[in-house]
Amino acid sequence: MSSGETQRFWPRGAATGVGSMPGIDAAEAAAVVFGELPEFPHLPELPARGVGADVIGRAAALLVDLAVEVVPSGYRVTARPGRDHRRAVDLLRWDTDAVTEVAERSRPSVVKTQVAGPWTLAAGVELPRGHRVLTDEGALRDFTDSLVEGLAAHVTELADRTGARVVVQLDEPTLPSVLAGALSTPSGYGTVAAVPEPRARELLGTVVEAARAATGCPVVLHCCARRPPVGLLHASGADAISLDATLLRGAPGALLDEIGEAWDAGVTFLLGLVPSVEGEVRPELKELARPAFDLVDRLGFARETLAERAVPTPTCGLASADNDWVRRALSLARDLGKAFVEPVEGW
Repeated sequence: MSSGETQRFWPRGAATGVGSMPGIDAAEAAAVVFGELPEFPHLPELPARGVGADVIGRAAALLVDLAVEVVPSGYRVTARPGRDHRRAVDLLRWDTDAVTEVAERSRPSVVKTQVAGPWTLAAGVELPRGHRVLTDEGALRDFTDSLVEGLAAHVTELADRTGARVVVQLDEPTLPSVLAGALSTPSGYGTVAAVPEPRARELLGTVVEAARAATGCPVVLHCCARRPPVGLLHASGADAISLDATLLRGAPGALLDEIGEAWDAGVTFLLGLVPSVEGEVRPELKELARPAFDLVDRLGFARETLAERAVPTPTCGLASADNDWVRRALSLARDLGKAFVEPVEGW
């Protein structure tokens, strides 16, 4: 999907959110998101609700013919859906209901939904003996197939109920640890073997392709790590890559090269620019935009690139914000999008 094709799905100057929101009220969260981000709203996630509402629980709610339960060490595969799995399914249904109600009034043209990518999901769920799903090739394949099937059903329902096109964002916060072999074994005394990049790229690419086929829309790959594997995300077929632009100061040249190559190839970047938690001094818009302008300047791109192939977002962690700041953060992201299209004099 070319940059021009990607751009058609949301307006120039649009802003969006990463996914998580504070609180436990799905209706309130949906109203805030659709009110502050009318051009590119997203299905809110409310991890403060606990089991089933976090990134792994949300993905588990989509699984077909697979179920999980909660044990002291986290999520584990179980033979049949129990209370924990049903809770995750219920939470997703309530969130979808809340978005449907708001969408009936606002009539969005596009909605984004987020789900854990295959590597983060497989790293976050244990097999019955305690080993992570990603350590068993057969289990990894089953989970990936199940996720793809459930995700297709989810986006079809969301599109039918909102009347909007659905953009899928695959969250891969654990991918750097998977690639580095930094995940612990059940005993806690060792680490899981690193997954080779070609294998990681292959599996991720399979899910990206399936998500794009199910939606007909661009697919976003999101990684909020300080040094996200942008080259791998790009090679996996991502139409857009979401990262925390505030963490790129001092980034190694290799990472900047990967970002430049992806941008040059037409990939859109969702840039985390607005702090997820309010500081002592509220930042000015120019200060918030600085990491984005510095990035294009360092890479040698015209600043107009931001208007064509960048979408501002808050940084990860908005679930920890208070209600006043979350509205302000989303509003600031929207203002940044407008400033990318029509830069303020003197910037």
